[in-house]
Amino acid sequence: MFRFKDFGIESDIVIVTLAVICVALVIMLVVLLVKISKLNTRYLLFMDGADGKSLEDTFHKKFQNMDYINDELNRLDEHMKRMDANLLRTYQKIGIVKYDAFKEIGGTLSFVLVLLTKEDNGFILNSMHSNAEGCYTYIKEVKGGEVFVALSEEERQALEEAKSQGR
Repeated sequence: MFRFKDFGIESDIVIVTLAVICVALVIMLVVLLVKISKLNTRYLLFMDGADGKSLEDTFHKKFQNMDYINDELNRLDEHMKRMDANLLRTYQKIGIVKYDAFKEIGGTLSFVLVLLTKEDNGFILNSMHSNAEGCYTYIKEVKGGEVFVALSEEERQALEEAKSQGR
């Protein structure tokens, strides 16, 4: 027969140790039962009024919806790329200077208008007004922010104003 005394162990200590282990196991069992109950409740809510076929239909509809959303995102992405490409060709920078072209004869009705793209390509429009002689309009091409003809002070000022908007 097996005795704990033969090994120098008191039987009271063994019984108390086993009782503590049993209490710990009962506590763990209660915790697991509560978790299983919660999981079962969630499962029943998920399956409420549904059989395997209706769940399959639900998943199929969700996947179709996701495919539609992905297609729309791709379409919008392509549209945005086209818009970005078109935006590079639009006039985004403006410079304007009003001045008196003929010193006290025309008033300050003359102006220089500069329109530039993001890459500083565009034109300079100079409209010179005179009460005596009418209005003269000139246009000069701008490539990369440079003009290859002589500029008046007003034209140079309007060009710098437009170029400074992109910095």
